[in-house]
This record gives sequence, structure tokens and C-alpha cells, in this order.
Amino acid sequence: MRAWAVTGPRPVEEDPLRLVERPVPVPADDELLVHVRACGVCRTDLHVAEGDLQVRRPGVTPGHEVVGVVAGRGGAVRGFELGDRVGVAWLRRTDGTCAYCVRGTENLCPASRYTGWDADGGYAEYTTVPAAFAHRLPGEVDDVALAPLLCAGIIGHRALRRASLPPGGRLGLYGFGGSAHLCAQVALAEGATVHVMTRGAAARRLALELGAASAQDAYDAPPEPLDSAILFAPVGDLVPVALRALDRGGVLAVAGIHLSDTPPLHYESELFYEKELRSVTSNTRKDAREFLALAARHGVRATTHTYPFSRAQQALKDLKAGRFDGAAVLVNDLSPGGAPA
Repeated sequence: MRAWAVTGPRPVEEDPLRLVERPVPVPADDELLVHVRACGVCRTDLHVAEGDLQVRRPGVTPGHEVVGVVAGRGGAVRGFELGDRVGVAWLRRTDGTCAYCVRGTENLCPASRYTGWDADGGYAEYTTVPAAFAHRLPGEVDDVALAPLLCAGIIGHRALRRASLPPGGRLGLYGFGGSAHLCAQVALAEGATVHVMTRGAAARRLALELGAASAQDAYDAPPEPLDSAILFAPVGDLVPVALRALDRGGVLAVAGIHLSDTPPLHYESELFYEKELRSVTSNTRKDAREFLALAARHGVRATTHTYPFSRAQQALKDLKAGRFDGAAVLVNDLSPGGAPA
């Protein structure tokens, strides 16, 4: 099969990916072999390619917003049939026995492993996933529309819950890419007032089209104090900006896996009056199930821009440059079939 590999982390403008030939992976006893039909392009893939995230698997294949069909299975797998449509997300495996897993916070498991970082992901014709971490997908939504839900949507959902938005509250979103534009739809459906602060004119237009009450530049103040805010842009300079925008008792959740260094915080103007700063770490499978159900209930849809798999490197460059609103999705033009050759 053909797959994209990170040959050496470096700026995406220097083409850190290379299209390589590899054997079709053999699923372990508890795994599914998945023929990839579409894979969303996540900012985390960019962090892996550029080395913002420390290399864990040399030559790794990125991609963790995978929609595909079961093309094989290990001997211990039950409940999945060949041809079933499944989703492969960021969280790949946990130990299931540590204190964090036992108390329902498997996202904090010290032994957790991740698709497209610890194991090869979906920028390929085939990938594998432990069956216990594969997601069943609704049949009425197409592959391209589903792909961004599998990370951008799920992590946005967890970030929204971490931000403790009160019913009918005022939510600020800093950055408005793949994750934020899905999070906004859920918040609006639940009755929130949403204000968007982002650098891109196209993203601001999309925010207003989706129902945001306002959209301004990333460093501008929203028109009213915020009960909660989520920082999606990986820009540490925005942390104090967002904290200043919070009302008393407000919460800022930082959604990204990577954030540039934050400047010193001024206690009186940015943290006093019981403001809170929280991080978001991955997600649980429960988060994924909850979000996919909410997305179906509220008709959450990703604004997508498709690229053939053969142009994956260009998709990452366009993501970094902010050349599109919404989310990019790679569509498999490497292989037409659903079974390994």
C-alpha cells in the first residue's frame, strides 16, 4: 500500500512528508484492519509533521480523523463484520486498569497511545485500530462530513464541557478552524450566545453564517464579558487576552495539544475574581459517543474542503497558512478497493 510518512520533522513548507510503499498492516488479535476512505486534516497532524510534538514513532503516518470500512480483523474481535463502516480517532489505546481509567478519565492514562503519533494513522490506504476504540458511524452521513467529527468535533465537545458554560451563557471562541466551528454549532443549539475572535476574514464570515453574535480579530475584545471561553488557536499570547475578556467567575479552557509559550499573567486583571484557566487533554470514548449523538441530534455539519490523498502535504500547508475556513479532508485516491491486494 501507499502511505505518507514523516521523514523528519521540520516546517511544513520544507515538505516533511514523503509518499512511501509499505506492506498492508496485519491487525493484532484485538484489532481491525480499516480501508481508509477519508481522513480529516487536524492541526495535531501539523504539530507531528513539524516536530512541535516530540517524535514517538520515526516515520509515522499521521492522521486520526479516519472514516473507512473494516477490511480484516484479529481473531479475538467480536461485533464487527467485514464492510462495516467505522471511525478511527486520536485516542488509540489505554491500559484500562490505572486509577485514571478506573475513575472514568481514561484520557489521563499514563499508558495512553494515539493514532498518527504512537501508531500509524490514516494518511494511508489502510490503518489498524483496536476494536474497542473503533467508533460505529451513522449511515446517513457521508464520509467527508463525518471525518472532522472524529477529532475536531470530539475535542471541541470536551473543551466546551471543560469551559463550564452556564445555560444560556456567553461563550468566546479564540480561533475558528475545524474544531471551533463544530463546537460553536453545539453551543448555539444549546442556547449559548457565541462570540468569535479569529484572524481570518473567511473564518469570521463562516462564524456569522453559523449564527455567532459577533466575529472580530483574535486580539479584539468581544462586545460583552464572557462567561466562558475556549482557546483553539495554539497561540500562548492569546491566553491573557482571553482571560481579560472573562466576566467574574469565568473559565478559559485551552483546547490544543500544543501551545506556544504564554507571557506572564497579571493577577489583578487576568486571574482575580475567581477566573479559572484549564487545559484539555485528549478525550474519552464516552466523550466521543456523547458528541456523535449530539451532532446527529442537532444536525452539526462540518464545513469541508476536500483534497486527494496525493496532495496531503499541500493540505497541511494550507492549514498552517489559514487558506480555508472549516476543515480539510483527504479523500482516498490511492486505492479504489476495500480489501487488501
